Amino acid sequence: MSPPARPSALPAPRPRDPAGARALQWLVLYLAAVTLPLFALLPAARQSGAGFGWDFAMALGYAGAAMFGVQFALTARFKRATAPFGIDLVYRFHRYLAVAALALLVLHVVLVYATVPAMAGSHDPRLAPPHMTAGRLAIVCFVLAVVLSLARKRLRLPYEAWRITHTLLATVGFALALAHLFGAGRYLDTPWKQALWVAYGGFWLSLIVWVRAVRPWRLARAPWRVTRVQAERGRVTTLQLAAPAGRPLRFAPGQFVWLSLARSPWRMQEHPFSIASAGGTRDTIELSIKALGDFSSAVSSVQPGTRAWVDGPYGTFGIDRHPDAPGYAFVAGGVGCAPVLSMLRTLAERDDRRPLALFYGNRRWERVAFREELDALASRLDLRVVHVLQEPPLEWRGEHGLITRDVLARHLPGGYTAWHWFVCGPTPMTRLVERHLADLDVPAAQVHSEIFDWV
Repeated sequence: MSPPARPSALPAPRPRDPAGARALQWLVLYLAAVTLPLFALLPAARQSGAGFGWDFAMALGYAGAAMFGVQFALTARFKRATAPFGIDLVYRFHRYLAVAALALLVLHVVLVYATVPAMAGSHDPRLAPPHMTAGRLAIVCFVLAVVLSLARKRLRLPYEAWRITHTLLATVGFALALAHLFGAGRYLDTPWKQALWVAYGGFWLSLIVWVRAVRPWRLARAPWRVTRVQAERGRVTTLQLAAPAGRPLRFAPGQFVWLSLARSPWRMQEHPFSIASAGGTRDTIELSIKALGDFSSAVSSVQPGTRAWVDGPYGTFGIDRHPDAPGYAFVAGGVGCAPVLSMLRTLAERDDRRPLALFYGNRRWERVAFREELDALASRLDLRVVHVLQEPPLEWRGEHGLITRDVLARHLPGGYTAWHWFVCGPTPMTRLVERHLADLDVPAAQVHSEIFDWV
């Protein structure tokens, strides 16, 4: 593959934004959103006369419902909110919080039965009040949503089917939870408390409208086109995509986009892929995709001219957030080299002369994608490429096995502890490399990992 043409590059990186302060602001906002119902409702709960256990159970129920409502905001992909953390971490945060919220609701039910079981009423939906049946069905929806998410791969549930099921379960579950809260009504005894939960419901509804209607509509107005399909080694296919006329994409090296090749952007078939092109303002971008599932395996059969829907860019994984580093080191596994390729191409375009190192792990030499271009980049940059093969050929004289501490130590130049490190690959590799770098005295703040598989 030849290096891309040199269009307009990004301007010189600006000083790093105070991301820590902005991250703290968003965390405080999240905590306020999930705890506000408690401050609003606990005074009435203390007057209930049913005892602390009952009051605590009610508080857990309100908190769990509020957490599930705010969950919709975490996956709405608002760039300003996700920028301080990285959207991959926000999605992982979303997963953990869903488990925590479900635990609160389950404990809410357990305490209700333990303290005042008569208040639970009949389980027969023909005899139980509608709001109690709604609450029970909400719990079932939330349990199914969380369990199917955690066990999706073990159950071999297709990604698209899971996304549709997950969205329906979460939406129906929260609607039923609101019906339960308003039906129970005992604690929503004043107009301002009712207004609070109406606001929660309105916020949730507005997010659904934005994610499932407004954003797809905006994407539908600006379709991209597949202009080239190129097979790489290692079951990797590179798609070149052309932006709509007059609407180039501006992105930083290392960022990613959500791609859909469906007939319309409403079909919930979008997937995240790193941009392999050099950063800048581009009329075309390249996405290098490995055949790992139904969607990615079908990419090789896509025809030029196919319409595509691109949402992005997203992500904080990249060199431009650390412009003053004396050097950069990259550790990649397989197609995890795609964002690294974007950063190396960008550095080459900028004629950057800083020392660089790439540790690239693959199973076999004949499956190493981009190896000719990496050689070409090494001749243009002060770059050392170290290939590590799990199953090397007999004549191989390079590193073999995994990217271990010893492999890293054998090829590190002086001053590497001041460099910034970028790690992208399968999760076991990433975690292992992070431990090795800690053993080699690389500060954790200078190690940046892209979560390879987080959806």
